Order: sequence, then C-alpha cells, then structure tokens
Amino acid sequence: MSHTSDSSATQDTSGVVGGEVTSGEYERTPVPTKARLGFKSFIGMYAGEHAAGTELMIGPLFVLAGVAAFDVVIGLLVGNLLAVLSWLFLTAPIGTRVRLTLYRHLEKIAGRHTVILYNLANGVSFCFLAGAMITISATAVGVWFGFPLPTLSDLLPNSLGWVLSVIGVGVVITVVAAYGYRFVSWFANIAAPWMVLMFLGFGIVSLKWFIDATGAEASSLSDLWTLADTAIWTGVEVPGQPSFSIWHVIFFAWFANMAMHVGMSDLTVLRFARKSWYSIASAAGMYVGHFMAWLAASMLFAFQMYDAGLTSEAAVIAASEAGQIPTPLPGPLADQALGIAGLICVIIAGWTTANPTIYRAGLAFQAIVPNVSRFKVTIGTGILTTTVALFPGVAMQLLDFVALYGLLLMPVGAMIFIDYWVLPKLGLKSFYAEYTGQQFTLPVIATWLITLAICLFMVQFAGIEIFFVALPGWFIAAGLFALLSFIAQRKRVDPSAAPSSPTLETS
Repeated sequence: MSHTSDSSATQDTSGVVGGEVTSGEYERTPVPTKARLGFKSFIGMYAGEHAAGTELMIGPLFVLAGVAAFDVVIGLLVGNLLAVLSWLFLTAPIGTRVRLTLYRHLEKIAGRHTVILYNLANGVSFCFLAGAMITISATAVGVWFGFPLPTLSDLLPNSLGWVLSVIGVGVVITVVAAYGYRFVSWFANIAAPWMVLMFLGFGIVSLKWFIDATGAEASSLSDLWTLADTAIWTGVEVPGQPSFSIWHVIFFAWFANMAMHVGMSDLTVLRFARKSWYSIASAAGMYVGHFMAWLAASMLFAFQMYDAGLTSEAAVIAASEAGQIPTPLPGPLADQALGIAGLICVIIAGWTTANPTIYRAGLAFQAIVPNVSRFKVTIGTGILTTTVALFPGVAMQLLDFVALYGLLLMPVGAMIFIDYWVLPKLGLKSFYAEYTGQQFTLPVIATWLITLAICLFMVQFAGIEIFFVALPGWFIAAGLFALLSFIAQRKRVDPSAAPSSPTLETS
C-alpha cells in the first residue's frame, strides 16, 4: 500500500476544502484541458506512492499469518489485478468525466458539513497510518544506536531509547510536513526509484540466504518454486496472529487501498488524466509495491523464522508459548540484509510515507478549523501522530488497521458511484445537496452509519473476518443510498427538471 495514504490530497495545496480557488490546483472547479497530464505522470506517481514504508511491515505479517507459497503468490497476483480494475472501472470513469476533487464532489452530493465529518474520519486514520510509519523508521534508529526494540507482544513503549527515537523521528517529519508538501513530494520522487531497487535487493539477498541454508538447487523456476513452498512460505501459523488463506490474500491485496479506488479518493488524482484508461498506471504501484516489495520483505522475515528453526507447527507453538517468536521489525531485518544502506532505506521509506500522510491529515483537520493556519494544525497533527507511534502495537496490527481504514471510507465511494450512474436512471437528481442548498443530507449520513454498523455487526457477531465484509458492504451502501435518495427526493425535486448525471465530457 502507499501510503499509504490518501491520494486525494496529493494535488490539493490550498488546505481548505470550502475555500475558493487560490492556486492552480482547481480545488473548486473542473480541471481544464490545458492542465491535464499524460500517462507517464501517473506511472511515476503510482509507483512512488505504493513502494513505501508500509511494505516493510506488511510483508512479514503475511509470514506470521501462515500463508503458503501458492496462496501468497497467486493471491497477490489476483488481488492486485482486482485493485487495478477497480481504479479502471470505478474511479477513473467518474474522475475523467466530472474532473472534481473528491472533497468537492462529495460536497455537491452530501453538503459542506458532511465533508467535515469525512475529513475528521480521514484525518484520524491518517494519524494512525503515519504513526505506524514513524514506528518503522524508529526501528532502524534503534539498530543504529543499539537500544532495546519492541517485541511482537509489546503494546507499550519498552525503553527510554525507543521513546526518544520516536520523538526525534516524529519531530523531523512533522516540521518538514508543516513547511509544505512541495519539498516532501520532491524528495519522495527522488527517493522512490532507489527504494524500489532496495526492495529488490532485499528479495535477492534473502533468496540467496535460503539457497545457501537449504542447499537447494536454483537452476530453474521449478526449483525456485519448490524452495518457496518448502522453506519460505510454509503455511505454518503463529498462534495469536491472523490466519491467512488465499482468499485473505486476494481480498487484502484488493482492498488494501480500498479508500483510494472503491472509496473514490483517487478522483482527485485521476481528474488530471487526459484519458480514463490512464488509471491502468496503478499497476505500476500494485506490482512493484504490493507484489514485489511485499514478497521481498516477507522473505526477509521468513528467513529469520527459518534461521531460528521455526519450520514446523510444533516448533512455532513451543516458541510462541515461550515468547520467542522473532519480531518483524523492519530495522533489524534491513540491517541484516543490506547493512547501513538497508537502515537508510527503512528510515527514508518511513519518512517518505509519514511526511505526506501527516501533511494530508493536517489538511483534513484544517478544513474543520479553517481559521487556524495550516502550519499550526500540521504541528498539532504531528504531535498526535508521534504519540500514536510510541505504541508499537499499532504497527504490529497494521493488517487489521488497513482493512478497517478502507472499510470506514468505502460507503462514500459506493454513494458517489450510485449518485453518478444510477440516480438519473431512477429519475432522481445527482448532486442533491447542491440542488437543495443543504449542508447535511440524510441519505448520505444514514447510509454511511448504517453500512458501517452492519459491517461491524458481521465482524463481531456473525464471525465474518474484517477482510471480507467490505465487498457485501459496498452493495449494502449502494442499495441503501438509492432507496434513501428516492425517499428524500420524491417531494423536493422538481418533476419538470430532467435529472441527469453531472457529466462534463465523455473521455
């Protein structure tokens, strides 16, 4: 994942959703022809966004979840393809027709005050995501200075060195974010190609370790697959960790960036695309970051498990009961593989992800308190994020958090889809809040809350894992929004006004 992070703020430099256009970013108006970008711009953007600090944490968590070789390789191939298709068929067609930011688009559908609620949810989620990235960078600092690092079971800070490291990294990241996105973006674009090569290096080094340790042949793809199946991803589960099948991998890869494609956050990015099909550039991010980088990081930790003799279910259970399961910390893993270069990669990978994420969280919060400067809001956001980073349990539960984050924003994407494609066909009005001048619209708020309540009920009481509830949740949100829109509009919409989609072009 990128960012991870929400791409919806990438192009937004004003920081105030409700303000007028004060820059060349077209925050309140459709992107004109002269400002649209070519295909290469999106390849670079998606590759850079999705090969970042989170990859160093997510890869090892697959090993802890007990994935088998077939499950992780085929699951990631299929899941990432579904993610690319979601960008291609859900987000891009609307983004390149209406050409508005997500925030402006949602404001027209749901009203200004609803956008504020959305920003609050987004901002808090960003703080937790950026906090995990600060945690990742701090693990590399810990290796450098030699203080104790958190273990897999640590939820609270475990040493003064850890606290000072997190605070130091958090201060640097927050100050840079507060001074603006342009430097952050420039630095990330410079660092991204190097980080991709470093991820590839992690995979090559760890593969050599496995070949040397096992004495396996590596003269053909068949030999490599046998090695992967018998020594790297063996399917041995660690007690107390999620248990992943191929379906878990598919749905996690598909929905790791659900907020961006199914949730429509990348309307803000793709509104600049000259053609809708440019969204296939997302494959650069999915198969460089969410395939190659996840597998490479996974292999690093898999060798740590192998080297500790944890190759059977009995050995893993015994080690778990004794509290001896290795901790998947990016710093030590990278140091073991590539030394100082690996540590620098971890620090930069965490930094280049946390920096724009804190910046975006600051924008989201400033939209709630527009009278406070973006600088001050971003500093406050950085303090909150650094506080989150002090607790290593946040990063250790990153798989669940990513799923929850996407679930939180998924209903918004379903409502945008229905508003654009379906409501006019039902004789209803798109952009209903703009039509009526409402600041809140009941169909949107009710759909959002009811959908989330149903999904969380399915997780808590129906035994459905969080990775699987987003897909039925999307259809629940879509049906609810269509029904509630019909109820709300039947007396307020002028029958003589022909409903129509807010289509500005047919690119």
